[in-house]
Amino acid sequence: MKEGRSQRDLCERTFQFAIQIIKLCRILSKKSGIEQAVSKQLLRSGTSIGANIEEGQAAQSKADFVSKYSISRKEARETHYWLRLLSESQLVSEADVSCLLIECNELIAILTAIVKKVQTTRKEV
Repeated sequence: MKEGRSQRDLCERTFQFAIQIIKLCRILSKKSGIEQAVSKQLLRSGTSIGANIEEGQAAQSKADFVSKYSISRKEARETHYWLRLLSESQLVSEADVSCLLIECNELIAILTAIVKKVQTTRKEV
């Protein structure tokens, strides 16, 4: 797929998001039990968003691109779930995850728009 500036920006944005997820998970992993279990789930989904976008940059077709970006969107939704769970169960303070939740919501919206746009252009061809 042709790589534009906005896709590179999205790659960097999801990379920085993954760094913040890693930092949060590092703190959670020092705790016991539930925090560690949720941390593992959050780490997997939160870092997978950017990894799938990077794979999408090397997609062999529009269908492959849509597939990778759709997976990224699913991982972002799962990440949002784990962040909400951490906050609402008071395993971490709301302040500790509020910026991550906002960024995660924005990533979901961006990914949804990209997937819909590419799917629409695929149907028109």
